[in-house]
Amino acid sequence: MATMATSEQKIHAPMACTVVDVPVALGQAVRTGQTLLVLEAMKMEHEVRAEADGQVLQLGTRAGELVAEGDLLMRLGAPLAAAAAATVGVAQASAAAPDTALRADLQEVIARHAFTLDAQRPEALAKRHALGLRTARENLADLCDAGSFIEYGALAIAAQRSRRSLEDLIANTPADGMVTGIGSINGARFGEGRARCVVMAYDATVLAGTQGMRNHQKTDRMLGIALQQRLPVVLFAEGGGGRPGDTDMPIVAGLHVTSFASYARLSGQVPVVGIVAGRCFAGNAALLGCSDVIIATKRSNIGMGGPAMVEGGGLGVFSPEQIGPSDVQSANGVIDLLVDDEVAAVAAARQYLGYFQGATEHWSAADPMLLRDVLPENRVRVYDMRRVMRLVADTDSLLELRSGFGAGIFTALARIEGRPIGLIASNPAHLGGAIDADAADKAARFMQLCNAHGLPLASLVDTPGFMVGPEVEVHAQVRHVSRMFVAAAHLRVPFLAVVLRKGYGLGAMAMTGGGFHAPLFTAAWPSGEFGAMGQEGAVRLGYRKELEALPEGPRRDALYQRHVAEHYAKGKAINMAATLEIDAVIDPAETRRWLSQGLASARVAAPAGQGVDPW
Repeated sequence: MATMATSEQKIHAPMACTVVDVPVALGQAVRTGQTLLVLEAMKMEHEVRAEADGQVLQLGTRAGELVAEGDLLMRLGAPLAAAAAATVGVAQASAAAPDTALRADLQEVIARHAFTLDAQRPEALAKRHALGLRTARENLADLCDAGSFIEYGALAIAAQRSRRSLEDLIANTPADGMVTGIGSINGARFGEGRARCVVMAYDATVLAGTQGMRNHQKTDRMLGIALQQRLPVVLFAEGGGGRPGDTDMPIVAGLHVTSFASYARLSGQVPVVGIVAGRCFAGNAALLGCSDVIIATKRSNIGMGGPAMVEGGGLGVFSPEQIGPSDVQSANGVIDLLVDDEVAAVAAARQYLGYFQGATEHWSAADPMLLRDVLPENRVRVYDMRRVMRLVADTDSLLELRSGFGAGIFTALARIEGRPIGLIASNPAHLGGAIDADAADKAARFMQLCNAHGLPLASLVDTPGFMVGPEVEVHAQVRHVSRMFVAAAHLRVPFLAVVLRKGYGLGAMAMTGGGFHAPLFTAAWPSGEFGAMGQEGAVRLGYRKELEALPEGPRRDALYQRHVAEHYAKGKAINMAATLEIDAVIDPAETRRWLSQGLASARVAAPAGQGVDPW
């Protein structure tokens, strides 16, 4: 564009163009970088700037003139001393006092984004805080590492332009009632590579957190990114379901939206966490129900239909607090983690995601010798299995799921020497550890959860078997308990089993992944006792003729007790190990070491692509 001859600069046209402006005059001193000409070609303007300080010696064109490529436009000479000095002064002044004015388009964007901030809506913020709840942005700020969140779709507004002014929509429907983006969670602990997550939060201060057409579009966009990039998803799901007031879309029912299928498609692909504080009904609840884990506060209400839908269906008039309260949804298994408030919910979400982000370098554990004393010597005395789980796991690493449901089996995420693991344990304090339908459902789904996301499983067994009896069969026991066998048969993750006391019948086989040789190892404590069924029942069935041959009384009782004692002696753990039906009998204090070594030698197979059962 410019050619140099000694101290002279010649400016030639770089293309055929029109001269739009010549902002310098003949004889004028110019400085490096100053605009000399403005040219237009193909409706685009090009600035020609000085490549060095100088003085305008010749003007070869004027504004409005058409020029050809290569035409001489301007000639600059060496600057006069005074002009050069003046140029330096101008440059110094410019450096000392830079132009701080913002461009109009940038000002517009900044002003528009300001409407999305909580501070711009003080009344809505105050109302939210008066309920003891946080805003969507407050929750996301707490969940995501500082400075890590980038927002998608912040400038969306409700699709109601035909019935409301643009100013109204900008001021009162920011982000169309849903904040979406990508942020880091636990980045300092596990590294940025494992910390990035898609986060989405319905904003209950905007149209009651309902699902509008724009936020459905935002949801689909984020879920597509989550699936493509294999990013975990956290959804704050509070809200009232579908929004009937969006009028800008030419639709009738809106049942063609893809958000629900998109959210469900993530099941088994990435960890999916749903969080609820307050009311969550209809479409919001449908998304929540597809989550791997549901974290809810004690003041939450969750239901597939809110009061208006219930009343509209002719089913009665109810307040929101009467529909799906947390005590009901915790007891029936809908809620996996029941917490006090949103602060605790966010902390639980961070902890939960951490198990799927990798091992921790630093850990501590209780004295393993304490495990020697957790079981009473009296074989029929109950004990606290949760204490056993805490002693087996790293200190403060245990996160129990569905604690209010399926009391016969405990399920928890934990760490052993920093490695994440899924922990299943019998509860001898409930039905003696017998497995009923609820406990089986809980255990089977937990196996699926760990299997989908590659977490090894360990089982602490103390069960007399499956629960039996006419009343039990009313609840489809056959189908429910069999889910444990089916889930275990499809595991790609290592399964480890330790029998603490009772290991009887099909229930014990289900607790060990389908049979005692199904796990990577099956070990037992010295207190372990085994049989195809309970020893007393086995004697009554196996020796019925011999017992009935004796009259009722001391002789029959003595024979019965002798055979029972023989069965218990035969079913001792040490005899099971001698016949190789189990792999080892271990000191309870060695339990953590066995599990740790098992994890070290275990391998996780490739994902099978199966989803996690919503139940």
